[in-house]
Amino acid sequence: MPHKPFKAVIPAAGLGTRFLPATKAMPKEMLPVVDKPAIQYVVEEATQAGINDILIIIGRNKNALSNHFDSVPELERNLEKKGDKDRLAKVQESSDLADIHFVRQGEPKGLGHAVLRARAHVGDHPFAVLLGDDLIDERDPLLTKMLEEHERTGAAIIALMEVDPAHIHMYGAAAVEPTGTDDVVKVTGLVEKPKAEDAPSNLAVIGRYVLSPAVFDILERTEPGKGGEIQLTDALQELAADPDGPGVYGVVFRGRRYDTGDRVDYIKAIVQLAADRDDLGPDLRPWFKEFAATL
Repeated sequence: MPHKPFKAVIPAAGLGTRFLPATKAMPKEMLPVVDKPAIQYVVEEATQAGINDILIIIGRNKNALSNHFDSVPELERNLEKKGDKDRLAKVQESSDLADIHFVRQGEPKGLGHAVLRARAHVGDHPFAVLLGDDLIDERDPLLTKMLEEHERTGAAIIALMEVDPAHIHMYGAAAVEPTGTDDVVKVTGLVEKPKAEDAPSNLAVIGRYVLSPAVFDILERTEPGKGGEIQLTDALQELAADPDGPGVYGVVFRGRRYDTGDRVDYIKAIVQLAADRDDLGPDLRPWFKEFAATL
């Protein structure tokens, strides 16, 4: 576990247009992955890494997020009267996970702008940024290693994952150098959503970052970039290019990751996580085989 008092920031102000009409009235982060909303998995990941102070950046019509992490006394009393201890524990779990705060982004102007909205809350603490679209399987811890690397180097730490070069245009791509430590690389450059022929590697930036407060000064002066938005990637590129700073390092993740921001991958995430559960898997796995045989 890390020794510094890290905080966590979870940007959740996006419009979720890929899931319309489901996200017309419901935040995409509240879409269920089996029986928990996606964002609860992300909050749990932060707490499992030892972070208990969490700021969620929300936008308009995102009140369901704060409601989910609040207590619901009437529901809890009804479950208690029924003697339904299992469901009562699940309901109470989400409100007892961490010290969770919320701030509005207002107009969505990109990930860099969302992170900048956390400045007052973060203060002079190092902090992790966790994107709600990316779920990291709890059996393959990533964030703890990233926090440890930040403590060791003082650098910004990003999570990287090898992807098919044909898909690199969907991500930020990193140019890297080896460090001598397995699955830790020095990042020498970053490009946001490059064409396959322009990508420096097939190492894609996935939704986990560990940063120092120094990034806020850079974000303050970062001009809109790709898509007309303030890109966190552009700020990280400046940190990587600074010869006098601690730089940027990447932790290459080789575990299980579920992209719930894409409709097909969202369905895959539900199937995989449900199949692995002790309470659901025994009934589901034989059915999956039967269903697959009919295709």
